Amino acid sequence: MSGFERRFGKYAIRNLTGVLILCYVAGYIIEMINPAFINYLTLNPYAILHGQIWRLLTWVIVPPSSSNFIFTLIMLFFYFSIGTQLERVWGTYNYNVYMFLGFLFTIAGAFLMLGISYLVYPGIGTSESVAKYFMVSAGFFSTYYVNMSIFLAYAATFPDSVVLFMFIIPLKVKWLGIIYAVFLLYQGISYISSGIWQIAIAMAASLLNFLIYWLKSRGVIRPGGIKQNVKNMNNARRFRQGVSSGMSGITKHKCAICGRTEADSPNMQFRFCSKCEGNYEYCEEHLYTHKHVKIGDYTGQWSDGQ
Repeated sequence: MSGFERRFGKYAIRNLTGVLILCYVAGYIIEMINPAFINYLTLNPYAILHGQIWRLLTWVIVPPSSSNFIFTLIMLFFYFSIGTQLERVWGTYNYNVYMFLGFLFTIAGAFLMLGISYLVYPGIGTSESVAKYFMVSAGFFSTYYVNMSIFLAYAATFPDSVVLFMFIIPLKVKWLGIIYAVFLLYQGISYISSGIWQIAIAMAASLLNFLIYWLKSRGVIRPGGIKQNVKNMNNARRFRQGVSSGMSGITKHKCAICGRTEADSPNMQFRFCSKCEGNYEYCEEHLYTHKHVKIGDYTGQWSDGQ
């Protein structure tokens, strides 16, 4: 656990995907009651600089557009499922960091679009035409691509998971992730070549959190990663030798990976792994990500520095 996580992890929002889904529900209700009011909630950097600072938060309420009610319910349930699973496996803190990076990068991308627009169109026109231009451009910066980053992260974390494509064809998630990544790349190039660079900026900004995750955290957060496996073995060795990791007192539960006990996290669930040979107990954040311990697998590898 990093010092930053130890200090600010307690502020992480549990079930963040559920909170996001509730924001979408509120957005759909607003659309049904007064569709025009949604325009006052979008991520419009021009309007934000002119005093409408609430847009920095309310753009998250704007739901993904969909004219099919059944498809919308299926989509929301799907993203709730994969988002919840990512949070359970990564841990609430790591998942919060991933999601909020996506939000912050999207906001930064919107203001980048504002600056580029003034450079590309120095004589953009009257204040009224400027407001209309940015009102349209603001629609490109939504949670749509942030949601796509959740799916890409899920595909990278659980590449062998199977989903029913078109509710019929079983496909591994990694292939859907690859197909979608290629499609996004093609789509971005098409937008740039067509002069619709605003959408390209929105796509790049919203998906930047996944790019950082894929480049920096691949093999660390993903189950079975080499670096994480080595860390798990070293932590398991220290646990077997009874190293307390600086904690005192008698406790009933202790995670073999991070060393947390019920004294550190009273609401944390602890479980023994049936696939590990020996009495190895893990917290809910490492139950699905640890390397299973087999007797004899690490003979000669338990010394310090391995």
